[in-house]
Amino acid sequence: MEKVIVAYSGGLDTSYCVKYLQNELNLEVYSVLVNTGGFSEEELKIVEAKAYEMGVASHINKNILEEYYNKAIKYMVFGNVLKNNTYPLSVSAERVFQAIEVVKYAKEMGAKYIAHGSTGAGNDQVRFDMIFQTLAPEIEIITPIRDLKLSRQEEITYLKKCGVNYPWEKAKYSINKGIWGTSIGGVETLTSHQALPEEAYPSQLEKTGSTDIKLHFKKGELIGLNDEFESSVNTILKLEAIASKYAIGRDIHVGDTIVGIKGRVGFEAAAAVITIKAHHLLEKHVLSKWQQNLKEQLASWYGMLLHDGQYFEPVMRNIEAFLTDSQKTVTGEVFVTLKPYHFSLNGIESKHNLMKSKFGEYGETNKAWTAEDAKGFIKILGTANKIYHSVNSEL
Repeated sequence: MEKVIVAYSGGLDTSYCVKYLQNELNLEVYSVLVNTGGFSEEELKIVEAKAYEMGVASHINKNILEEYYNKAIKYMVFGNVLKNNTYPLSVSAERVFQAIEVVKYAKEMGAKYIAHGSTGAGNDQVRFDMIFQTLAPEIEIITPIRDLKLSRQEEITYLKKCGVNYPWEKAKYSINKGIWGTSIGGVETLTSHQALPEEAYPSQLEKTGSTDIKLHFKKGELIGLNDEFESSVNTILKLEAIASKYAIGRDIHVGDTIVGIKGRVGFEAAAAVITIKAHHLLEKHVLSKWQQNLKEQLASWYGMLLHDGQYFEPVMRNIEAFLTDSQKTVTGEVFVTLKPYHFSLNGIESKHNLMKSKFGEYGETNKAWTAEDAKGFIKILGTANKIYHSVNSEL
């Protein structure tokens, strides 16, 4: 029997793939779950047990949290990346790195095929296929859900016929969880006007009142929380554990999919949104006007390319080099107050704070120029406007 590697999560689509590949294509199935922060140790054990119940020849779990942080999340923080000023690329960024790990495993196992459970109407099919084709053009891709145009109910019916009787019907919402946030899809996100109900969000409101926290950044990276310092990954996880109890970071993203149609998805990303907003506030204090301006443009491109699965486009490395260099002075503390469903940024402390200058205090006093200097500056600054309006006075 020829080998096929399934990018496996234990959900309906990937479970269907396992049984279809075994029964209809007579392939030897090996499943791999690539964990980007969405599974606890207990959940990983449950998924592994389920895979073996499905009849896979072998199952492995791969943890790539540190690699995912160092190759993607770090740069999304440096760039304050929020697609359409809303979405922190919670799931879209991680798909690239999951695909890379699946390819590595397929090559190790000498597999002829790779399979994934994407539909034909979403972004993930593009991200997975592009990475597979780039890194392993010799391995054939199989996508049963896409190729057969299956509905959710058709998948459930088939699995029941195969003797798989998990309570799929209870899974009303499609949930994808990772360290950088959780996406939520359901009947409401297929409309343009309905909000997701409270119960659709995995993290429920557990705390009221408010909590003050302090975030520590070093050269743009989040390295500490409330004077406790450890890896950026662990700090993000700690922040998520605290902030998610306030149900912070919920929103619905509307955007242009890679395949050209408009898409709508709910998400919750407490740690991601707080980290990005706190980092951005610190940058506004320590970076120059033009650093911020150019960063914003390049970061927008970086987010769009990463969202569209273009991780291996060479310009991505160029942008990463710029973003890294821009973070030399982005060191300090940011003070944040957490409240039910939202948070407030209170201020920063940094030795690189450009507000602390000897030249003056905005709106109060100047120490580096005279009133006559100011009048001359304003006169020259307005020259171009004066020339245009004197020539085009009739407009």
